[in-house]
Amino acid sequence: MSWIPAILAIVLVGWFVLTYNALVRLRNLFRNAWHQIDVQLRRRYDLIPNLVEVVKDYMSYEQETLTRVIEARGAAISAKGAAEQGKAENALTESLKSLFAVVERYPELKANQNVASLQEELTATENKISFARQFYNDSVMTYNNKIQSLPSNLIASVFDFSPAEYFEAGEESRGVPKADLR
Repeated sequence: MSWIPAILAIVLVGWFVLTYNALVRLRNLFRNAWHQIDVQLRRRYDLIPNLVEVVKDYMSYEQETLTRVIEARGAAISAKGAAEQGKAENALTESLKSLFAVVERYPELKANQNVASLQEELTATENKISFARQFYNDSVMTYNNKIQSLPSNLIASVFDFSPAEYFEAGEESRGVPKADLR
């Protein structure tokens, strides 16, 4: 009978170690997912100046659009944390949509191979960012569920595992897009 407390102690320590390691693994997973978003965002940030440089000679009357893109890029680069980054990225996406709409009005620019290539690269990068955001948010959900569920929340609170922020789309990207077929 004296072995029962020893077995209970071993089981309790084992549970503690497994739960703690699971929390660390999930935290590292969502942090890594954030870094994967960051890799794709950096790629996009590097492509934008090239696009602006190529189109600026054609678009002498559209300097406001180019300025908005450059300012939005700067704000996105300096954003910190998932919430601020999400807001800045949504503003950058909107300014890029405006730029692409303006490009459509310039047939010689639309036909430029460099512009087409950069647009294609940006589109591919946007898709990668979208997948990375989805994976990040899935990782955050799994992590947050674990730190908020019994009994792992006991270990999470003792070792200061705090909830992670989701990378959320802004209100402007949730609306139905308008199609102008003029």
